[in-house]
Amino acid sequence: MTPTASSHHTTPADSTPTSTTAPTKTPAPAVRLDGISKSYGDSHAVHELSLDIAPGEFFSLLGPSGCGKTTTLRMIGGFTDPTDGTVLLGGEDVTALPPNKRDVNTVFQSYALFDHLSVADNVAFGLKRKGVGRAEIRERVGTMLERVQLGGLGDRKPRTLSGGQRQRVALARALVNRPQVLLLDEPLAALDLKLRRRMQVELKQIQREVGITFVFVTHDQDEALTMSDRIAVMNEGHVEQCGTPEDVYERPSGSFVASFMGTSNLVPGTYRAGRIAVDEGPSLPVGTRAGIADGSRVHLSVRPEKIWLSDFEPGMVLATGVVRETVYSGATTTYLIELAPGITLSVLEQNTARSRMEDRWAGGERVEVGWKPEHCLVLD
Repeated sequence: MTPTASSHHTTPADSTPTSTTAPTKTPAPAVRLDGISKSYGDSHAVHELSLDIAPGEFFSLLGPSGCGKTTTLRMIGGFTDPTDGTVLLGGEDVTALPPNKRDVNTVFQSYALFDHLSVADNVAFGLKRKGVGRAEIRERVGTMLERVQLGGLGDRKPRTLSGGQRQRVALARALVNRPQVLLLDEPLAALDLKLRRRMQVELKQIQREVGITFVFVTHDQDEALTMSDRIAVMNEGHVEQCGTPEDVYERPSGSFVASFMGTSNLVPGTYRAGRIAVDEGPSLPVGTRAGIADGSRVHLSVRPEKIWLSDFEPGMVLATGVVRETVYSGATTTYLIELAPGITLSVLEQNTARSRMEDRWAGGERVEVGWKPEHCLVLD
């Protein structure tokens, strides 16, 4: 008899049941840039750049002026057409779509607020254009103003607000539309240092709360390190290195990233048999370095905060130099120490509760410096 749909089908005890669970599907990247380029005549603003940005990620494009980071952001937003390559949002090819057809919003450095409208009307602007109902607009605008700490200020005009408050209005206006991706083009650049640092923390908290993918453009290394899940360090239209803040700071891929990400001592020399002969200076042990041939011209890279001036431990790399400058900066003191003619190390020391002014090294004094071998990089 043929079993009916309600019949029970038993599996023999010695057989293995076949799993019917479907494999977990990996979500498409929130943003995928596939070999995008932007050229102006013979000049390449961006050259064959490929990146994947995950859903819910705070991703920063970092680099000096003219490196292509803003052009890249504009190509994601649809404000600039790529010369070559493809832009995908959530797996959908949007390369040919105009900005208003892409599920993104942008916060510009200038904020671009409407001064004749109230704060609430500025935030509601995009919702009204989409035809959202009045009750829903009122609820979503009120919730978003509370989230950016502007509750109770909805009736104010933007011109009556501080710089930090205006920045929050621009952010609320973009977020209230619930875009798939939020693009931010140096939105904190116009703020003073103290307010900018506070807004960095608040912006990251807001991003975690709303869960929207943020793509953030900045030339400020500290800003990128503070807020980002990952950072793409750009130079001359391409990505030099992409990774977590710790990756790009502690393990730079080359001399450009090492010098651009904060302060790094780059000491030129020649690598041979596990040592670097510093130009007109000492020969320093660095151990065997894979991929670097004997006789190669290299840079020894070590961060100022990784260098010791006393209490050396066994196995440290030691060198002797002369103090050329002492710079007191409140929480820290920086020493510039000459190892050889034209080769100076920057050494950063914390000023702790036990630090005394009379214990600081003075110009002209001969000192010994040291660092752990794992804290130095050899950059080919």
